[in-house]
Amino acid sequence: MPTPADERPTLLVTLVGKDRPGLTSAIFSALDVHVVEVLDIEQVLLRRRLVLGVLVTRPRDVAGVTRAVQQVAAGLGLDVDIETGTGDNQPRREGRSHVTVLGTPLQPAAVSAIAGRISDTGANIDRIVRMARYPVTAIELDVSGADPQRLRSILAAEAAAQQVDVAVQPAGLLRHGRKLIVMDVDSTLVQGEVIEMLAAHAGTADQVRDVTERAMRGELDFAESLVQRVQTLAGLDAKAIDEVYAAIELAPGARTLVRTLRSLGYRFAIVSGGFSQITDRIAADLGIHYAAANRLEVVDGRITGRITGPLVDRAGKADALRRFAAEAGVAISHTVAIGDGANDLDMLTAAGLGVAFNAKPVVQQAADTSVNVPYLDTIAYLLGITREEIEAVDAESGRVTPAPPV
Repeated sequence: MPTPADERPTLLVTLVGKDRPGLTSAIFSALDVHVVEVLDIEQVLLRRRLVLGVLVTRPRDVAGVTRAVQQVAAGLGLDVDIETGTGDNQPRREGRSHVTVLGTPLQPAAVSAIAGRISDTGANIDRIVRMARYPVTAIELDVSGADPQRLRSILAAEAAAQQVDVAVQPAGLLRHGRKLIVMDVDSTLVQGEVIEMLAAHAGTADQVRDVTERAMRGELDFAESLVQRVQTLAGLDAKAIDEVYAAIELAPGARTLVRTLRSLGYRFAIVSGGFSQITDRIAADLGIHYAAANRLEVVDGRITGRITGPLVDRAGKADALRRFAAEAGVAISHTVAIGDGANDLDMLTAAGLGVAFNAKPVVQQAADTSVNVPYLDTIAYLLGITREEIEAVDAESGRVTPAPPV
């Protein structure tokens, strides 16, 4: 009867030193002269300093393997540690999660606190990888041995205390299958609120701003608040729409996010409680596949203060997500929704992954994860895409990526 994998005698070889070409090949050539089976490999490189771990089945001649590896390591200037034991990593891989930590900057105390809370749950950090070093520092921890929902709850509190962002997602193939990104527009894809910009032209900015803030906090019904705000625009020259569009500023990283994920086969949609006269042009500019928004009624060149067509409110945003997913042939579980206000809650809940982006507290509490840095392209890190991969996409398209700060 074969020995179970978690009881099989094993040998762990750990090497540390300056990296150089041919190092990994030389180590495995030394192991190859003995009867061993490779069970696991991990390699990390930091400023050309290498840490290489190799787990193999225990050979009959442990001393011979030790001498062979030590001889090769000495020739390469590496420190080596060889340890016998039992089993491989498989038993600790139940309850697996990806934990992404974002900081600007990321302080040692924050990493210590997050790791401490993971340890408190009885979980183990199996692997740590840097996803980005600018414009934020992003690291990803592969964690095993804890329920992802419980881990998310515990780390959310610690993230707030440490003033970093922490996203927890169950590990598995689902993450790689997410292929439709659905974004809110105002204060998510673009900076600020379009209706407030229109209200500035109408002289009703303060009134509209107050109603908007109350609606985004969930204190007012969105549909009612929208009717009140649009009514203040009655009589405004429709040319103001063009002027507002020209003044819109995208969120930092918005173009990068769309460009990168489109090149990887993702589909994009925007849904907005704002106005299609603006959102349709944004979609065309960025190459976004689907768009849904309210439509301002314009008669004889002036805004009437009314909306025409179906209302895109909180429920309407979730309906649009489902409709776009069906049109794209993407399962709801493979969608990502991004938003900041209370009217995004149904959409965030319906999606496979709901991301609260610089959101109101009520939204952060309800979403799967929160991002509180101003860079929209950090969403890519939650999908397992590194900054280096983003730059590679730009390089292939002939774009020049700005150099990171020294």
